[in-house]
Amino acid sequence: MMLLLPFLLLLALPCFTLSLPLCRNSCGNIHIDYPFAIDDGCGSPLYRNMLNCSTATATATFAPPNASASASTSASIASTSSTDLFFETPSGSYKVEAIDYDSKTLTVYDPSMSTCTILQPHHDFLMSDLQLAIIPPSPRTVFALVNCSLDSPVLNRYKSLCFDNYHSCDDLYASCTSFKIFQMLSNNTPPCCFTSYTTLRFMSINILDCTHFTSFYDADKVNKPLDWSYGIKLSYGFPDTGCDGCRRSGGTCGFDVETQGPLCICSTTLNSTRECGAGTVGDREGGGKQLVVPFLTLIITTAIAIAISFL
Repeated sequence: MMLLLPFLLLLALPCFTLSLPLCRNSCGNIHIDYPFAIDDGCGSPLYRNMLNCSTATATATFAPPNASASASTSASIASTSSTDLFFETPSGSYKVEAIDYDSKTLTVYDPSMSTCTILQPHHDFLMSDLQLAIIPPSPRTVFALVNCSLDSPVLNRYKSLCFDNYHSCDDLYASCTSFKIFQMLSNNTPPCCFTSYTTLRFMSINILDCTHFTSFYDADKVNKPLDWSYGIKLSYGFPDTGCDGCRRSGGTCGFDVETQGPLCICSTTLNSTRECGAGTVGDREGGGKQLVVPFLTLIITTAIAIAISFL
């Protein structure tokens, strides 16, 4: 009877829970949904560590209008912070401007890239083999190589890599204040090339012998270069792993960080099944997911340990 007493006392204890971090569903003003995620174990393992949510703080000092240069103590300091989502590639981090889950596209922008109004040193854009396979630049994303030399490979042996983009090099140099300087410094219009990402993947800007490049998407005959949407639009896809069933049962789609097998993360359990158990309600409003520890297993294990101690 003495051996059963601790066991009976344990039966009277309530079940306890462990708090687990939620799969965050937003970063700044960008909604995060499957297959993407910013927390490990969430989303699809194919897109693991491709997105990064980062918060930056900027500090500015303001002095009163009539303050002297030596009156530094009267100045006020203001700090502002912004949270942005970034797409991580071998060539760097690119700010995510939008994710369209209906058209399955993700648009990124490189602040250091030249545009029609800003001229900046060239910066190669490079994706990993996996990224190129599952989230390549969309067919409507165009890379414009600017101020190319006459010896450039895309003007000679590989000229077939350049294609018509409704507009000529003359339009680009005449419309864009940033590129107009190249036309002013040359007796003739410097060559340019409208091409796809594949060209930049296999040949760097230095090999292409062009001083700058820019990228834009969804351009048409009507819009002039000044009105183009500058950035890179990526098209993504993912295999069907039963995520819809997990969602319908109230769960969040994720994966096992060790095996990378699909996982349905529920509000009251965490297991490798495709759906949450009957009667469970998914944590849709935020907060913390809870992992309920099966107390029967705990009780039996503890009782056995106590019994052994009396032997």
